[in-house]
Amino acid sequence: MNLLQRIESWGDRHHPKWIDFVRIGLGMFLFYLGVIFIQNRDALTALIDESPFLTVMSFWLAHYIVFAHLAGGLLLTLGLLTRVAVIANIPVLLGAVLFVHSPTGLFTVYTQPGLSIIVLFLLIFFLVEGGGPVSLDAYMRRHPN
Repeated sequence: MNLLQRIESWGDRHHPKWIDFVRIGLGMFLFYLGVIFIQNRDALTALIDESPFLTVMSFWLAHYIVFAHLAGGLLLTLGLLTRVAVIANIPVLLGAVLFVHSPTGLFTVYTQPGLSIIVLFLLIFFLVEGGGPVSLDAYMRRHPN
């Protein structure tokens, strides 16, 4: 049994059900952020264009941020491919931690730097913990057909 399987097995044995509601809330929050970024697409692009290196990739980066939040938030809410959704969102949240005090006002949904750090911490937690017993991942493990 490799390390990831042992971590997953330990997580399944020691996973209180209330943590699943935290995962669902985190997924809904990330989905909401994706919708906010769609509504403020110009501000997102302006923020990305502030960095000369990122200007070349601004179109792709803006779309990645929106897709990671929308798809990742939906997957986290359902508990389907939880770790994949978390891995897609961690780089976005690292960027949010670094750019939280932007003059464009894009990250006003992160009113305090602490909120983005908490969301990043929760993403890392669910990377280790997985979907839990109340998730589509667990359902698919129990019913392989």
